[in-house]
Amino acid sequence: MIDGAMQDYALTLDKFLSHAAKWHPLAEVVSAAADGTVERIGYAELHDRARAVSAALHRLGVRQGDRVATLAWNSRGHFESWYGIIGMGAVCHTLNPRLTDKNLGSMLAQSEARVLLVSPDLLPLAKAASVEGGAIEHILLLDDHGAAIEASEGLANIGSLETAMAAESADIEWGQFDEHMPSGLCFTSGTTGAPKGVTYTHRGCYLHTMRQLSADVMGVRSHDAVLTVVPMFHANAWGLPFTVPAVGGKLVLPGRNSDGAHLASLIRSESVTLGVGVPTVWLGLVEHLEKEGGDLPSLERILVGGASMPPALMERIEQRLGAEVQTSWGMTELSPLGTAAIPGDPERAPGVSGRPAIGIDLLLTDKEGLPLDEQRGPEGHLRVRGPSVVGRYFGDPAPATDADGWFDTGDLARIDPSGNIRITGRAKDLIKSGGEWINPAEMESLVGALPQVSLAAVIGRTDPKWGERPILLVETCDEEIDDEALLAPLREGVASWWIPDAIIRLDRMPLAATGKIDKIQLRADYG
Repeated sequence: MIDGAMQDYALTLDKFLSHAAKWHPLAEVVSAAADGTVERIGYAELHDRARAVSAALHRLGVRQGDRVATLAWNSRGHFESWYGIIGMGAVCHTLNPRLTDKNLGSMLAQSEARVLLVSPDLLPLAKAASVEGGAIEHILLLDDHGAAIEASEGLANIGSLETAMAAESADIEWGQFDEHMPSGLCFTSGTTGAPKGVTYTHRGCYLHTMRQLSADVMGVRSHDAVLTVVPMFHANAWGLPFTVPAVGGKLVLPGRNSDGAHLASLIRSESVTLGVGVPTVWLGLVEHLEKEGGDLPSLERILVGGASMPPALMERIEQRLGAEVQTSWGMTELSPLGTAAIPGDPERAPGVSGRPAIGIDLLLTDKEGLPLDEQRGPEGHLRVRGPSVVGRYFGDPAPATDADGWFDTGDLARIDPSGNIRITGRAKDLIKSGGEWINPAEMESLVGALPQVSLAAVIGRTDPKWGERPILLVETCDEEIDDEALLAPLREGVASWWIPDAIIRLDRMPLAATGKIDKIQLRADYG
């Protein structure tokens, strides 16, 4: 007897845009420019443009498995480039423009990307990073701006993606490759502080998308207009470039501006129903409305993640905006969503990040990695596994998981009797400010290299707006050194938003029994 069978249907990400183009051709992707103008395009037209991107990249020698880097804001050009890269089987390597050229160059060197797609205003950073990276052969400007190209006259490797697309047809083949192929690459500070590349796969992101669409997670509908404030260069944009087209919803991209006035205007003009971003974004929106007045009647729900939500801020947002705040927890290594509060849950609370959906499993362990006897109630070290969870970091032959496939998140957590998770702290020293990681070790090394400094430590201090902000504690051997001199190596060596908010001088740095700086004591005294 021969058993029946189902059709072989590879779970590749190009299918989301192809589906939207066929069944929701006129549903819009709306992209806002810095000057306030808005650009609209339907999924059918955008699908053709994305295939033209694939053809243009193919002409430049890009093939399946090659990394193509992007340094760009949330725009139409970035969106269609995502699909152009991913659809042909190449890997979209997103770069964070908030990092330094040295940081970006190091990531480019690791990815070995030869093509870099750039928002015009980021061209100077792109050129500097490409020098550091070494392998970039072509820089193509998104959202065609001839002025930026003219300003770069004489640099043969800089051109317009729009011009390259115009010479191509949209008949290049999409898909037709294994669903386990890589689709994206995003670097994160990780749980150890060292930048690590997380490789997303088509299958992992496809399953992540289907999980997000469930009613108890994000529950996006075809009549939703989703404002994607979370950057496309960070944590796979929380999967929204796949989730929204999957149901034919309107995707609203704010460009580089995420201030309150800009977001309020977009929400009103596009009748946004769902906004997604870190808590500080919505604080800026509230402050704008409190100052200027006005309401946002279309806004029904805000999904927050990336940083803890202070209770007072959650109450303030819900009262002023009239929208429900939905909390979540995740990380880059999880594609990125791990858990989410149920939409409309009357028992929702700012410190509770919801339950895992099917495809994500959680485990609490002791510090040695042994499972706690009781998983509900006690605090433990949080581990996670599933088809959308990192198995191995980019370029690393060693697994990122333990022998049973569990990934150590570096977080401490409790799980209540209903299965809701509450993140109670982090086992590592990384500081999470506004949803972004800050690595204290890098700053400690730079300041500690000053001859006038004996010991230096950076810790996070609770901040009502950003969740945490770094402060610098120093023991000096020369009292004459002033604060600006202490900060000088940081201004040259790290991103501006890493700069500590305060400097505290100590007569004697507290030391643990091991002889290392006692950060537990420092956090207790100054955190």
